[in-house]
Amino acid sequence: MAMANTFKQALARGQRQIGLWQALANPYTAEICAGAGFDWLLFDGEHAPNDIPTLLAQLQAVAPYAVHPIARPPVGDAVLVKQYLDIGFQTLLIPFVESAEQARDLVRATRYPPAGVRGIGVGLSRAARWNRVADYLETADAEICLIVQIESDAGLREIEAIAAIEAVDAVFVGPADLSAALGYRGQADHPAMIETISTMIRTIRAAGKPVGTLAMDEAGFERAEAAGCTFIAVGTDVSLLARSSEALARGRAAVPAPPCANQR
Repeated sequence: MAMANTFKQALARGQRQIGLWQALANPYTAEICAGAGFDWLLFDGEHAPNDIPTLLAQLQAVAPYAVHPIARPPVGDAVLVKQYLDIGFQTLLIPFVESAEQARDLVRATRYPPAGVRGIGVGLSRAARWNRVADYLETADAEICLIVQIESDAGLREIEAIAAIEAVDAVFVGPADLSAALGYRGQADHPAMIETISTMIRTIRAAGKPVGTLAMDEAGFERAEAAGCTFIAVGTDVSLLARSSEALARGRAAVPAPPCANQR
């Protein structure tokens, strides 16, 4: 039987799931983050220098840990979806979904025929343990979790139709691109955007779907939680490294240098 998707099960129970974005594209740092206590890690193929081999290496690095790996491909392409699923991802977050028709195509891309168009290659697939999971073809579809990301004006207009599609498991609100699309580039915390995103979350929840987002600070996290988000990313590995190293450098710069020997 295909491995149970614990993240999908948690969403169905309404259990809050906290995650961290992975953009360093490195199995060593991914393993460090995997042991930190997050519920899920998002491996980014859209804005990070990831490809199939680097994603596979990171999947292998985090496999011993309880954390659930999620992947975001650069685009909702059926060929890429097939490759991501075959190397072992069960949960995909697809960027820039703008219509119900596009969402339905993504559903088909994640399902085997006759329900979908995912190519059958279980003998070559890590997900099927190279055909060692005897009933993988019969059980895999039920364990796939499809998350669609709404981050454009077109997607916002279609949000009810997208959320109504049964096989879409959850919706992710992308604050950065959505803010830019609506005229508030770099201002995801603008009052108008806060209200827009809150309305989106209520609409998605009214359709019976879990909602997720990215919150880069405590205030953003509190807003997301109060609005009803079930799964929230609380930062990125890149920002953790960048901000922590900057803080350390500033702290060291503030410490007076010890006197040289010839100044004593």
